[in-house]
Amino acid sequence: MSDHARNTGPMLASRRCGAKTRSGGSCRRPAGRGKRRCHMHGGARGSGAPRANRNARKHGRFTKDAIAERRRIQALLGEARRLLEEMK
Repeated sequence: MSDHARNTGPMLASRRCGAKTRSGGSCRRPAGRGKRRCHMHGGARGSGAPRANRNARKHGRFTKDAIAERRRIQALLGEARRLLEEMK
């Protein structure tokens, strides 16, 4: 048996990764400094999209105008469904 005193308090008190594992539980590794995930689940340095990612603006599906238009269409469809249900 070793007489080395281990200071595990800070590691045990650190924020956990929380990513869902393949077994269905949450990851128990500590999250990276200033990150919400461990380095295996996306918290590694350099992971994620680059700043000013031009690939994300390729098709315009997620612009504010496109999202607003889809919401208006969904509202109109919902209203049409309600009218049809009232007519029955």
